[in-house]
Amino acid sequence: MTRHRTLRRMLAFAAIAALPLPANAHKLAEKGTPVTIADSTLSVTPTRDWNRLSGRIGAHAERWTLDGEQLNDVTFYAGVAPGEPLLRERSKKKDPLPKFRQDMLLAEVPELLERTYRTGRDARDFQLSGAAPGKFLGRDGVTFAYQVTDSEGLIRKGEARAAAVNGKLYLVTFDAPRLHYFDQVVDDARALMGSATL
Repeated sequence: MTRHRTLRRMLAFAAIAALPLPANAHKLAEKGTPVTIADSTLSVTPTRDWNRLSGRIGAHAERWTLDGEQLNDVTFYAGVAPGEPLLRERSKKKDPLPKFRQDMLLAEVPELLERTYRTGRDARDFQLSGAAPGKFLGRDGVTFAYQVTDSEGLIRKGEARAAAVNGKLYLVTFDAPRLHYFDQVVDDARALMGSATL
C-alpha cells in the first residue's frame, strides 16, 4: 500500500470517527468509575471517558475505544479458561482458533495472540517487537509489544499485558494505526491497563 493511499485511508477513518456513534453502539465508561469487564471478576477504573463497544467478540472479551475501533482499540480478554479461544469461533471446522492451554507459559501468550489475529481477524502479518516479564493484576505476568498488518494492509502498533490467575488467562491489548494514532492514545491505554484489578 502506498503512503498516499494509507494517508487517505486514515483521513477517512478520522472523518468517520468524528461522527457520533449510534446510541446502541456503545456505553460510556465514565472517568473514575470502576467498570466490570465481560461479566467477570476483572474491573478497571478509567482515567478518562471511554466508549464500551456493544456486541461481544468472544465469550470473555470486550472492546473499548476513544475514537472508533479503527483508530484505537483496547480489547480485554477476561478469564479465558483452558480449551477456550480468545475470540468467538467463526468456523470451528474450516478455521479453528487457537485455544488457551492449562500448561501454556506466559512467554507463549504473544504467539497465542498472533495466531488469533491471523485466524480470527485476518491479519496479513504479525511481528512481536519486544516481550518482558512484568506485573499485571498484582501477579507475575508478561508485557509485550507488537506490530500487525490488518486485512486491508494498514499497519497497527500494539501493546499487551497478560497474567494467568487460578488457571485462567487475563489479557489486555491496545492497538492503533502506527502513524499518529498509536502515540496519541497509548498513555491513556496504559493507564487503563494499569488500573485493572480482580
